[in-house]
Amino acid sequence: MLSRSGSLAGVEDDSQTVSDTGRGVFAKQSFKKGDVIFKEKPLVCSQFLWNEFYKYLACEHCMKSLETSQAMASRLSANPLLVLPHPECCEVNKEQQVVCPACQTLYCSKECRDEAFQQYHQILCMGQSPADPEHPLARLQEMWRNIHFPPETASIMLIAKMIATCKQAQDKDAVISSFSSFRRAAINEEQELAHKLLGKQFKDQIDNLLPLLIEALYEESLSQWFTADGIRSLLALIGTNSQGVGTSSLSVYVHNCDALELGEDERHELDSFIDQLYLDLEQESDTFLNCEGSALYTLQSCCNHSCTPNAEVTFPENNAILSMVATEDIQEGEEICTCYLDECSRGRSRHSRQKYLRENYLFNCLCPKCQSQCDDPDMTSDDEDDDELEDMEDDQSDR
Repeated sequence: MLSRSGSLAGVEDDSQTVSDTGRGVFAKQSFKKGDVIFKEKPLVCSQFLWNEFYKYLACEHCMKSLETSQAMASRLSANPLLVLPHPECCEVNKEQQVVCPACQTLYCSKECRDEAFQQYHQILCMGQSPADPEHPLARLQEMWRNIHFPPETASIMLIAKMIATCKQAQDKDAVISSFSSFRRAAINEEQELAHKLLGKQFKDQIDNLLPLLIEALYEESLSQWFTADGIRSLLALIGTNSQGVGTSSLSVYVHNCDALELGEDERHELDSFIDQLYLDLEQESDTFLNCEGSALYTLQSCCNHSCTPNAEVTFPENNAILSMVATEDIQEGEEICTCYLDECSRGRSRHSRQKYLRENYLFNCLCPKCQSQCDDPDMTSDDEDDDELEDMEDDQSDR
């Protein structure tokens, strides 16, 4: 487990540098555009419940996509007769996949199953498959699905795994401290901002969620979390720190196809097939093509936001192991910044970007782009601004 104040692969978390957006991460060496600045495993990660409900198969521990590319393409295109060329480009090995012998939870490997069991699964195992719908955890998940339709903006199972990790830990204080070090304010009092998930409209939902959380996972040493304010702080922690994760066997297959050495005609034929495949997938499944979820990372969560970032998060290993990649040359001592908005949303007006960041991350952005646009009109009309914001929230789930 990484220390939040430690260093990793040429970067450092400057815990003395505090701004409205939090502490920063700074380069201890120079990086070229395209360099991997650091890699990081999550403290916890979880597939979204709705994603899992719609049969996106992923390892419960590392979120590796577990469908073959053939099965994934057939399902997402609703075409059972589809046959992908070059099946050797699919890397999924079903022979390595294993399950929990009690609840049949699926893992990509014995190593992941063992790690999950040692970290949190002893607490979260529901003991049978399918799970008893009256099991407290099953009821908790069902309530969460009814509250948060896809895309989820946070995940109750991240909270469940945090609690279970603390309950199973031999050194509970150390684990509690690692989670408590994340920024988790529900309100920025100085700027009079409150997280959008915790407004008055969510009060009844939190009040209904709390007794189920207590029934399923109560732990005396974590009693501060099992209160209305405690669950708000956990939801704020997830909402402001979690990183969206997406994995896809199909994406790995396409990447491997791109690397094939083929003749000109064969290359053209394969590229045309893949182009048409994505059109078919988009028509049937829109943009929901990945096994999606969210995770908590110690170092990545310290990276501040900029609307003109110099780094981006990637998941090249088809699991929740994060790679932070430089998108510009970075000099020693320079702050490493990512963008909490997706590519499309970065082009929105300053007003729309600021509104989204205030409601989701509780700060007013002071990056160079926002400061240079300070004199721009805030919006052209209320209706256009509302449409922009709705599009941004539809496009994004977790950071």
